[in-house]
Amino acid sequence: MACGKIGNVACDHLGDGRPTGVEVKQGNKPVRRFNSPRMLRIGMNLYTPLLFAGVRVEHVADDWTSVRVRHRVRQWNGNQNGAAFGGTLFAMTDPFFALMVMHQLDPGYVVWSTFASIQFVKAGRGTVTATMQLTSEETDTIRAATTDGSKSVTTHRAEIVASDGAVVARVEQQLYVRKAKPTTAQ
Repeated sequence: MACGKIGNVACDHLGDGRPTGVEVKQGNKPVRRFNSPRMLRIGMNLYTPLLFAGVRVEHVADDWTSVRVRHRVRQWNGNQNGAAFGGTLFAMTDPFFALMVMHQLDPGYVVWSTFASIQFVKAGRGTVTATMQLTSEETDTIRAATTDGSKSVTTHRAEIVASDGAVVARVEQQLYVRKAKPTTAQ
């Protein structure tokens, strides 16, 4: 299957003819979008800030409505108390709400994470897991709010839990979404 450049959208390949993702240009800046949940999972597992922190994306739903991420605290990636670093706990959730919205919406939207906070409840030891969920109804609400060019600002929450189910941290993230302004040809 040939995949070339159509307008401001272009596909790239692994060399075996299968598309790995879609590049969408907003202005002169390319914005990378993966064309499947599997490729997002693989790409994020190779993304060096997550890879070197020991964060693994375990699952991305086929409809982009949930992402499950885990972190095993080990001697070489824990803090001086043997617990997960706070920054690592935050990194477990940081990009995923925005990525889920981007993939549930059409490429013609601007998605920004404008605010985030984390509340540490207890030390994260052993294996900790976060599941971020964004229902299609929430995305429909965002889409409806932005139809006329207005912005949408929504708040999303997730909990990071230990293997025994105890809450380690609560994360809140605010997303700004609007339709992308059309670019003019130069």
